[in-house]
Amino acid sequence: MLEMAGLTKRFGAMLANDRIDLTLRRGEVLALLGENGAGKTTLMNLLFGHYLPDAGQIRVADAAGALQPLPPGAPDAAIAAGIGMVHQHFTLAHNLTALDNILLGTEPLFALRRDRRAARARVRALMERSGLAVALETQVGRLSVGERQRVEILKALYRGARILILDEPTAVLTPQEADRLFETMSAMAADGLSVIFISHKLREVLAFSHRILVLRQGRNVGGMATAEADEAAIARLMVGEESPPPPAKREAPGAPLLVLDGVTLPGEGARAGLDGVSLTVRAHEIVGIAGVSGNGQAALAALLSGLAAPAAGTMSLAGREIRRFTPAGFLEAGVGRIPEDRHHDGVVGAMTLSENLVLEELDTPEVTSGGFLRRGAIRARARAAIADYDIRAPGPDVPVRLLSGGNIQKLILARVFGRSPQLILANQPTRGLDFGAAGAVVRRLLEARERGAGVVLISEDLDEILGLADRIAVLQGGRLAEARSRDRGAIGMMMVGQAA
Repeated sequence: MLEMAGLTKRFGAMLANDRIDLTLRRGEVLALLGENGAGKTTLMNLLFGHYLPDAGQIRVADAAGALQPLPPGAPDAAIAAGIGMVHQHFTLAHNLTALDNILLGTEPLFALRRDRRAARARVRALMERSGLAVALETQVGRLSVGERQRVEILKALYRGARILILDEPTAVLTPQEADRLFETMSAMAADGLSVIFISHKLREVLAFSHRILVLRQGRNVGGMATAEADEAAIARLMVGEESPPPPAKREAPGAPLLVLDGVTLPGEGARAGLDGVSLTVRAHEIVGIAGVSGNGQAALAALLSGLAAPAAGTMSLAGREIRRFTPAGFLEAGVGRIPEDRHHDGVVGAMTLSENLVLEELDTPEVTSGGFLRRGAIRARARAAIADYDIRAPGPDVPVRLLSGGNIQKLILARVFGRSPQLILANQPTRGLDFGAAGAVVRRLLEARERGAGVVLISEDLDEILGLADRIAVLQGGRLAEARSRDRGAIGMMMVGQAA
């Protein structure tokens, strides 16, 4: 179905893809793995026509099965050739409804009328088969990040692609929903759909792919049949060595750092708010908040960031009740924030790496003097962060928009942990990261817990919560309930509101 030969792509001095070869057969599910900055997203953007290759060729099978050259740099040609892509960073119109985003580009431009009833029925059938529920008449700008990802998946399925690229499609699903989605994908693959499946969840890769291909530093370093693979073999290909999990040392919890008592916060659009939520987080403790996206996570994150004030109930930090809710005040109170949407809320893309690193410390003598930025000190600090956090960047003056999503996340981590906060809001901290980079995040969170910080870990990755959290609570419909056991199935049922 697909053949890539010698694909090469440079961004200035950065070699993103280095003579990569790739083949994909009809009905095959190919797992594409690699560390952040390995070139996975760049390679898929070359396939979908977003980038022009510097060298190499792409050929795609036509209706008769003959491989034909794919015009470079032409997304419309890729779509016409039967390629659908669910991007890691969404390509949605926020002022349009979910349904209109799914239909966008599939209808005649000058049609006198639209058959929305038939289109809606077809989309609802897709939602029922895949388990990807979304409010079709709600504007995408009012949806959570997880709900927008579901719209992206539905958009690709609606177009009936013969080659489908999926980038972390299960990050916002319960285990039951993830299994149902992959059962649907497997059935479609059995009918001839070819899938390139990008994921950092090795359990999913080993369970649902047919073949694995690994990129490292822009090169194809090898692959294997999934039936012959295991996690250790994949790790050796990805990072050159096995990466053992961090020690699960537990600390005795200390004094309360965060106390929420009966907090109510209205929701926005289709997203749930908070309904009488009570929560205590102590020093030396990680509390995991599980749940399907859109059930109050955004409201809880806004509250803990100082972006929203409760309509009822109280919030205390280190024994002092909070009455003024401002981001600056929360930073001064010792709260560190790892936002869910790293691009929109975490960085300013047009600013440099070094400038983004000090955005939350502009009033400190280490950063400013006499009202002027201390450029030399800021660059030196950025160079140290690049080394300490393995940020793959040409230097401290590179615009952040040119970094991969994973390297932007590393920048945010350097900014947060560099301030040694006493309470850390970690909102989807490893989403989209390879397991090497995710392991670095885990180590930083465990180090923070060991020195006495409290951590609120909001994640839709149940494996992450089970591996990290000292206690687990589930948000469902804006209500928070502590999990009575660490059983995956029981927590998954709580996430869909079918268990107390």
